Order: sequence, then structure tokens, then C-alpha cells
Amino acid sequence: MTTTTSRATLPAPARRRRPFNARRAGAWALIVLAIAVSVLPFFWVLRTALSTNNALAANATSLLPAEFSFGAFLRVFGLQSPADAVAEGGSGAAINFWLYLRNSIIFSSITTAGAVFFSAMAAYAFARLRWKGRNAVFSLFLGTMLVPPIFTALPNFLLIKNLDLLNTMLGMVLPYIFMTPFAIFFLRQFFLNMSREVEEAAMLDGAKHLRIFFQIVLPNAAAPIATLALLTFIGQWNEYFWPLLVGSQDDVRVLQVGLGVFKSQSPQGAPDWSGLMAATLISALPVLVLFAAFGKKIVNSIGFSGIK
Repeated sequence: MTTTTSRATLPAPARRRRPFNARRAGAWALIVLAIAVSVLPFFWVLRTALSTNNALAANATSLLPAEFSFGAFLRVFGLQSPADAVAEGGSGAAINFWLYLRNSIIFSSITTAGAVFFSAMAAYAFARLRWKGRNAVFSLFLGTMLVPPIFTALPNFLLIKNLDLLNTMLGMVLPYIFMTPFAIFFLRQFFLNMSREVEEAAMLDGAKHLRIFFQIVLPNAAAPIATLALLTFIGQWNEYFWPLLVGSQDDVRVLQVGLGVFKSQSPQGAPDWSGLMAATLISALPVLVLFAAFGKKIVNSIGFSGIK
């Protein structure tokens, strides 16, 4: 005869409900609001670019594209006839998009490479080399950050004009290559915090400053240099005033100036908003792709950069 003992099955403890946290809810509300404020302009630009101008005039407050059409993008790429553009409410004006895009890439790339390279050399001189008046010169140079760029526009323009560099790519990039106080300050602070052990060992082996700079300092400063390059490229890509002032001819005109020309070609009473928004959206894509591809990697690597 066998006996069995039965154990009473205890009910699972009820999951405690977390009390309402007003501070946490407020934080989430602020995050959602910030995301909405950031995304809404891009959504509105896309909505306008995918609409026809005639439909926009009749449905200005619609959140969805009014009379969905890719005509604005076709106009930007030069694939739509003036007659079709006028039929959709456009002005019939065209933009030499591929030429302006090429000029923007050349202008931004050369300026970024030159500014980062010369700024790194100057920052190394201020951080590592010992010479009389170094701190005074650095303070004076750093003080130029307080001068608004508009104050230096006229002297720079006269200099470029006297050098006969108007409407040339060289004349557009020169002021940005050699006048970069923030970049020098940014890299100097990083160089000051770098360990000197490897540099001192290299000096004992007979290495000169030039070799130390290229083979030791630059490789270990890859993260801040990449960050500076990304910020410089974005700034130069969005630059408008100086390229407009110096590069008035079509063969050196950058994309941001080209967008202004495209808008000015439209009649004042009926601007081609769809075409302008399509061109603006396309012009922002290279910068967005760069930031999405390298932004997180650069930010994450800054904390781990240094002598290895």
C-alpha cells in the first residue's frame, strides 16, 4: 500500500505594479517632443517635394503629399521638360544639379582635408614644441574666435581679388584652410592630454618632430581628427555666403548657392516650392549618410583613443 502526499499549489505572487512616476513620464514626454520637433521639418520637406505645386496651393495644410508626384525630383535631375514642369505648377526653371553637386563635393573635401591637416600641425606646435611667446601667440590666435566671420569677409574678398582668384576653387577654399582657430584649439587640447612616453622613447632613438607627428601623434589622434573632419565637412557643405561672394560663375557654383539661384529663377508670385524642397532634400542626403555611417563610431571611439 502506497501513500501519496499532495502539496498545495501556491498561487504565483501577483506582479507588483510600478507606481506612477511623474518625473519619468515627464522625461519621456520631453523625449517624444524633441523627436517630433526634429523629425517634423524633414517630414514636411518630403511631403512638399512629393506634391505638385498646384495641389499644394489648394491643400496647404494637408499632412500627406497633395497629388503624389515625383515630378519635383525629375526637375532637379533635369529629366522633366519645361512644359511638364509648368503643367504641375512649376516655373519651368532648371538647375544644373550634377555640376553643383560635384563642386560642393570638391569644395567641402579640399577644405576639410586642408583645414584638418594644417590645424593638426599647428596644434602640435602649440602643444609640444617649446618656443618663446607660444602661449601669447596662442591666446591672440584664439581671440580671433570672437571676431564675427562677416567682419573678415571684405578683407578676404579683397585679398582673393588681388590674387586674381575670383571664380576659382582655390579662391573659395583658401580662407577656410588657414583660418581655423576652433580646430587648432580642439586638437591642441587633445594633444596636451596625450601621454608623452612613446614620443620621448622615439626622441631617444633619434626621431625628429616631423616623424613623431606623422607616425605617433596622428595615428593616436584618429578619433578627434575624424570628429573634426566630420564637423568641418558638414559646415563647409552648408556654407553659403563665401561661395556666393567668390564663386559667381556656374562652373564653380556650389549646391547651396545653386538652390538660391533656382529659387530666384521662379516668379516671385509662384515659387517652385516642390522643386526647391526636392533639391534641398537631395542636397542634405550626403551629410546625413556620413553622419549616420560614422557619427556613432567616432563618438564611441573618443573615450578609448590614446596611446596603445
